[in-house]
Amino acid sequence: MDPSIQSLRQEFSKELQAAKNSNDLENMRIRYLGKKGPIQALMKTLKTVSDEERRNLGRAINDLKEAVTVSLTEAQEAISGEELKKQLETEKLDVSLPGRRYFPGRKHPVTEQMDEMISILIGMGFSVQYGPDIDSDYYNFEALNFAEDHPARDMQDTFYITDKLLLRTHTSNVQMHVMEQHKPPIRIIAPGKAYRNETITARSHVFFHQIEGVYIDKGVTFADLLATLKEFFSKLFYPTIEVRYRPSYFPFVEPGMEVDISCLNCKGSGCGLCKHTGWLEVAGAGMVHPEVLKNGGIDPEIYSGYAWGMGVERILMLKRGVKDIRHFTENDTRLLRQFNGI
Repeated sequence: MDPSIQSLRQEFSKELQAAKNSNDLENMRIRYLGKKGPIQALMKTLKTVSDEERRNLGRAINDLKEAVTVSLTEAQEAISGEELKKQLETEKLDVSLPGRRYFPGRKHPVTEQMDEMISILIGMGFSVQYGPDIDSDYYNFEALNFAEDHPARDMQDTFYITDKLLLRTHTSNVQMHVMEQHKPPIRIIAPGKAYRNETITARSHVFFHQIEGVYIDKGVTFADLLATLKEFFSKLFYPTIEVRYRPSYFPFVEPGMEVDISCLNCKGSGCGLCKHTGWLEVAGAGMVHPEVLKNGGIDPEIYSGYAWGMGVERILMLKRGVKDIRHFTENDTRLLRQFNGI
């Protein structure tokens, strides 16, 4: 037998006897049988010997490789059995112990409500667009046809960072960015947070979530707006919901209107929730003002459009009977459990 093969066999036997666990055996397998191991190195010497020597040497190397493989396999089986036995002896499970309850994370009710509204509007053909929470006075007010002396520009309503930079008071700023970057047809919704410097009460907060909807194309009419709102609220609440519209003023639409739905609690007969009117206000809407289209680089003589905006917390409060908007920011688990069934 070749002295190098004999030496390697003896070295392997000593190392195998010293192996104590599966990791040691795995390291030996890599060392002896790997591409850079000594057995592979012996195989490379075959091309340097004569044909007769090559046959004998090749047979001896293969015998060594097979012996190493068999020995490692048998040792692995033996050691694995011992390791499993020790594991079973040391790791015990007391099946009489009570189970541990896990509380998986769930969506916040406001996020859940927003996702539902977005899903409905996507199904109606709207794409989702997002914009910056911090924006310039131009995109938040001026481009949307707010006069310089409009009350919404007053410090009591807006969080100003600088003279020209502010926290957006609505997600309507998104429509101006979209109009500048895309040509009609534009059919988008803009969900996100809005911020207003108001006194925190049961019905108002310094920040809230809003979804703005905009559709601009040739031939868009007021009837299209009414049909869209009717379809959306029918899907959001129930098919038999009644919707009514009241004239109102918003600088960025003309004409503008408030949108009401029949009271979810009394079905229109009158109760405390609807202040005995039978109606609940849910959104503001109207046809996009020609000046707003011009500011967005769109010719109002060719294109027309509609827009609406609604508060997500407002919708959620009406649907689930929550009377105080502050509940949504206090993270009281007693309230959250009622929404998520935790």
